[in-house]
Amino acid sequence: MSSAPPPPAIPVVCALIVAASGHVLVAQRPAHKHLGLKWEFPGGKVEPGESPAAAIAREIQEELGATILVGRALPTFTHDYASHQIEMIPFVCQLAAGSPAPHPREHAALRWVTSSEIRLLDLAAADWPVVNAYWPA
Repeated sequence: MSSAPPPPAIPVVCALIVAASGHVLVAQRPAHKHLGLKWEFPGGKVEPGESPAAAIAREIQEELGATILVGRALPTFTHDYASHQIEMIPFVCQLAAGSPAPHPREHAALRWVTSSEIRLLDLAAADWPVVNAYWPA
């Protein structure tokens, strides 16, 4: 008897929004959601037929009310949560000229952090490889 193949990984994008100071924006998940109160890089699921770059621009507009310039992609990887698997597609971004400041439409809080400060946060597990790709130890 063979078992069914696992469902495909869900494509998820995230943005490392980098300020001129070098600080990066992180967002705290709402208490009532999966991984409640953990910190993460903002982003979300790629919709069918949508490119990852278009998805991250859309997600940041929806979640933070901000407009970004999508820059280079960091390495893509798969992360296995117990209930599902995601394919994480991270991008290094910056706020577009004239963009409103990000505000937490869907998050409990936002915070600009340095490479040392981020390592002290209770970060979602899938975000650690992104931290290590951007700021190698």
